[in-house]
Amino acid sequence: MNTQAIDQQHYNDVALPETYADQQKLDAILTHMRANAPITLIDHPDFRPFWAISKHEDVVEIERLNDQFINDPRAVLADIATEQATLEFTGGNHLLLRTLIHMDNPDHKTYRGLTQDWFMPGSLRDWEPRFRELAKMFVERMAGMNGECDFVQDISIWYPLRVVMMILGVPEEDEARMLRLTQELFGAADEEMKRKEDATDNSDTISDFFMYFTQMTEDRRANPRDDAATLIANAVIDGEPIGHLEAMSYYIIIATAGHDTTSSSISGGLLALIENPEELAKLKADPSLIPSAVDEMIRWTTPVKHFMRTATEDFDIRGTHIKKGESVMLLYPSANRDEDVFDDPFAFRVDRKPNKHVAFGFGAHLCLGQYLAKLEMRMLLEELLPRLDEIELAGEPSLITSSFVSGLKHLPIRYKMR
Repeated sequence: MNTQAIDQQHYNDVALPETYADQQKLDAILTHMRANAPITLIDHPDFRPFWAISKHEDVVEIERLNDQFINDPRAVLADIATEQATLEFTGGNHLLLRTLIHMDNPDHKTYRGLTQDWFMPGSLRDWEPRFRELAKMFVERMAGMNGECDFVQDISIWYPLRVVMMILGVPEEDEARMLRLTQELFGAADEEMKRKEDATDNSDTISDFFMYFTQMTEDRRANPRDDAATLIANAVIDGEPIGHLEAMSYYIIIATAGHDTTSSSISGGLLALIENPEELAKLKADPSLIPSAVDEMIRWTTPVKHFMRTATEDFDIRGTHIKKGESVMLLYPSANRDEDVFDDPFAFRVDRKPNKHVAFGFGAHLCLGQYLAKLEMRMLLEELLPRLDEIELAGEPSLITSSFVSGLKHLPIRYKMR
């Protein structure tokens, strides 16, 4: 897309799921927005108006001000039809879920504290031998596929799924079900991923999640185990058992975002290495670069495309007056390509330092699973790269149609492994 031809109509396209399935179009719009209208009002007829925030500095500032810009009542962008369907399904509640991404303090701090220790580096060290075996197993699976596979469908969706289900306590035989429901939830606008029945507000998918995790709650209360599900099922908040909506929502955020975003970073990172063979060679020659390569892959893919915040008071930023009650959309892919923060931001560099990406968010809502995601990616690269002799595309990669959480849904590759 010619950036000189971009106008307000194109800015409005940041609200549309299909924009995020066209990387070239998205990059062109966001690059133009950063340069010409870094904070701009999006007034698409299908959505309630909001301000798009495209610069890294402004995204960070708003993330810091979590009292002035709160998650409730609009944590994620939805069109007017979906908002109305949600209200009808819930009988007037604007939320189908109440996860950490929907909460503000003091609830956010309290609920985050329930599982935070499980996802800290110290706790994850106890799991490392099991994660390492899984990384080896999936690399071996790839080696046994006769030199050709769809890396997304065959490898990258299954490895982090297995890891997070192990932590949560979901049995292996139920993983395919969890994957299908995750794809329906995050890919509701994608023809290939969405639920086959007509459920524009995700209500049926969430109902299926609730049924599954209600049974798990009953089991973990009767038969506690050493897993995150037991912790959630038996949690006490302010002296009372955790609410049903909050418990179900907690399971769902771990069971979905806990693997889907990592899968997107792995597959998108591999595509970047294929498209930049000199960077792949550099990484293979110097494995000490793997940690920085992991961060660059996460910056490059930025699987979470946005979160919404709502102003609790009038606020001026970069010469724009945002009124109390108005919403902003934090555009993380734009912040992670900001020319004022990243040297040559459209270059993929496995040794990029510093790398101040905001793919995990910033401030109080910094992603709970960031250490787990990096650990999984590092281990997979450590197992894969020494065995990978050649790799190339064997078809056209394709992206999920989603404005919230998205990444590659297909990555056909051809390779030789030792």
